[in-house]
Amino acid sequence: MSLQRFISEAISPWMKKEGPDSDIVLSSRIRFARNLEDYPFPLVSNMDESKKVITYIDEQLNGKVYDHFGPFELLYIDEIKANQKRVLVEKHLISPHLAEQSKHGGVLLSEDESVSIMVNEEDHLRIQCLFPGFQLNEGLVLASGIDDWIEEKVTYAFDEKRGYLTSCPTNVGTGLRASVMMHLPALVITQQMNRILPAINQLGLVVRGIYGEGSEALGNVFQISNQITLGKSEEDIVEDLRGVVMQLVQQERSARESLLQTSKLQLEDRVYRSYGILAYSRTIESKEATQRLSDVRLGIDLNLIEGVSANILNELMILTQPGFLQQFAGEILAPEQRDERRAALIRERIRLENES
Repeated sequence: MSLQRFISEAISPWMKKEGPDSDIVLSSRIRFARNLEDYPFPLVSNMDESKKVITYIDEQLNGKVYDHFGPFELLYIDEIKANQKRVLVEKHLISPHLAEQSKHGGVLLSEDESVSIMVNEEDHLRIQCLFPGFQLNEGLVLASGIDDWIEEKVTYAFDEKRGYLTSCPTNVGTGLRASVMMHLPALVITQQMNRILPAINQLGLVVRGIYGEGSEALGNVFQISNQITLGKSEEDIVEDLRGVVMQLVQQERSARESLLQTSKLQLEDRVYRSYGILAYSRTIESKEATQRLSDVRLGIDLNLIEGVSANILNELMILTQPGFLQQFAGEILAPEQRDERRAALIRERIRLENES
């Protein structure tokens, strides 16, 4: 296995599987923040101290096998080119922070890319498990197992009263961040999201874009996660998020049904206009492409469009990002060149769907 293996395909193997409520919940993620005892935390460590951490993690975890996942492979961020790091961010295998600001950072990846363990990000370790669809409980079981497996090899920074110690106070305690990626076009079209977002924030949850903090909710895709990690058990944190997500799923389904009953012609027109633009445009910007893909995915889920895979949104939202476009081109592209290649790639993808 090599770096090329992880950056050559837009869709990670785990993304090709079906999950519960996957027409609305695109993916579920569980992430644990952990630090090592007796090592300065990344935000205050110097280069030598950071190097000692990643060398230690290399010795303890690189090439090691957990359960059926095969050996984990450690990629050193310092050895990866800028655009290759961008591709890993676009696939959600590393964070923008690790790509841009880490000192001697790295990432341990499982073969199916459903598990990534970032090293020297904001914390020494960020253990991340990804599942298709609505599978928070399954994610928690897997992440907890990997967490215990790692703790057999290293000693975590832990306080009996405060729990796991982290660089950011908002992660102290369980160190758990549970999140789901949701496609909510009907709630956006009916303008209900403007009312729902403040209510979600009042429940101690946070809504972000597809690449986390500071990112925009492109293509009507929202990342919803817990904000509180201290004073609650891991199970309670996940259950609180599950309850809110279940309500959002129900509200999105109701909004979709309402659109079909009251505005079916207008909805069909919107869906097919977007499909036509994607199928025939010669240049298209990233933001417009994601919005059009959202419309088409909604049309697929409501059986307004047949013969097109529902994975088209997941796949093309990653495949048409700047990093992937430049990776396939083998060169750095100007924005207008990326827009042209993005349009060509989408046209080809739709053509292949029609021929299959």
